[in-house]
Amino acid sequence: MSMSGDVVYADLPPEEARAVAASELRGGLAWTVFGVAVLALSLRMDRLEAQHINPYTVPGLLPGLLGIVTILLGALMALRSWRRGGRFVGGPRLAMSGVALRRLALVVGLIVAYTVVLLGHGLPFWAGATIYVTASIVLLQAPQRAAEGRGLTLRETAVALAIGLASGWIITGVFQDAFLVRLP
Repeated sequence: MSMSGDVVYADLPPEEARAVAASELRGGLAWTVFGVAVLALSLRMDRLEAQHINPYTVPGLLPGLLGIVTILLGALMALRSWRRGGRFVGGPRLAMSGVALRRLALVVGLIVAYTVVLLGHGLPFWAGATIYVTASIVLLQAPQRAAEGRGLTLRETAVALAIGLASGWIITGVFQDAFLVRLP
């Protein structure tokens, strides 16, 4: 450890340490750009002035604050990795196995299906959230069940459905009652 408390890649060869720092630099810059996009989009959201909405409950406030925090943390990560020798050359490009890539694709597919198919097409929000959470649990645990040589049990299905129902109910309650957001 250095005097500042930052982790120094002392156990890594210098070339590999620079590669890790370069990867972190790209990640920090990506998070910064993402934060700027979130902030910009939150500023474009309707402020609901015509409805005399309290300024502390406007729809874009929380995403805007999260965008600012993401910008700051991304910039700090990029600065730290630059100081450690990270530059735009070298570094690992993609350090994911085929299994991890398939799992990532499944998660992205579930998110896209949720937002494109389940939201805003007549299905109540709590039901869409229940379906999404239940399907996520069942599908993401499928490789583990397959490795153990067993199928999906009724008990596992019931537990996933119970968690999905509870999540759908809690998410709906929080957004409608705490954040005062009308849900479909």
